[in-house]
Amino acid sequence: MDIIVTPSSNTPGVQDVDPWRHRLVVKVHAPPEGGKANEEVEELLSSVIGVKVQVLRGHTQRMKVVLLHTSPDKVRAALEHLK
Repeated sequence: MDIIVTPSSNTPGVQDVDPWRHRLVVKVHAPPEGGKANEEVEELLSSVIGVKVQVLRGHTQRMKVVLLHTSPDKVRAALEHLK
């Protein structure tokens, strides 16, 4: 799954899909230092979707690719539940 991360956010959480970048927007409170933001991304998405999440690419960038250990249908259902 493609995401875009906003580190050091005052309002962490999973947002809508950015219509221009076609990526899910994830805001985290952690700063982008020492992998802290990546860890929070994994924890946040894991708690929202209910499965293990792993950052695969983009460890030092805002645009990342994450691996979700579940089916696309479960991901859609979890994200729809947020709305």
